[in-house]
Amino acid sequence: MANKITMDKVEHKHFVIYKPYGYLSQFISNASKQKSKKFLGTLFDFPKDIMSIGRLDEKSEGLLLLTTDGKISDYVNSQKVGKEYYAQVDGNISEAAIEQLKVGIEIGFNGKKYRTKPCEVFKLDESPKFPIRSQKIRDARHGPTSWISLTLHEGKFRQVRKMTSAVGFPTLRLVRVRVGKILLGNMDVGEVFEVLDLKELL
Repeated sequence: MANKITMDKVEHKHFVIYKPYGYLSQFISNASKQKSKKFLGTLFDFPKDIMSIGRLDEKSEGLLLLTTDGKISDYVNSQKVGKEYYAQVDGNISEAAIEQLKVGIEIGFNGKKYRTKPCEVFKLDESPKFPIRSQKIRDARHGPTSWISLTLHEGKFRQVRKMTSAVGFPTLRLVRVRVGKILLGNMDVGEVFEVLDLKELL
């Protein structure tokens, strides 16, 4: 029995990926209207039972964890594990708006009003050096932009985008840079690597 338990643990696969802009956090199309979409399965030969942990929407980029272990997925999606995002917003974001984001802001979710939980937010002194996005961000002729860091312990659908819009600074580009202690670092767009023990890295 001990040998079987050990084998079961070894069978689980875990991956870290830099999800590109324009990709769905899925592996195959499950509807005819998605035939023209891009899927993670085209980036690597993933195992059959792989799942993404905390999806990034099609227009968002950055760090995405993948696993075949549902327990690991539940743990990462819990409020125990922080997720940090860098958001480029339209305009020079004010300290008042940042304070609103920190304490919680009312957004719409599933047709109802939802107040976000307090989170860590600060303005970045310099623009981060990410790879050029496949779809160009609007240029400076349309006004200034600024970058902020947000660390959340929850993950409602399109939450960061809804939060920045609610305080008057819509998100133009969104990149997840950290999950727990795992960092995006200098990964290349579309890069995938396998890890032996995902929970240990968190």
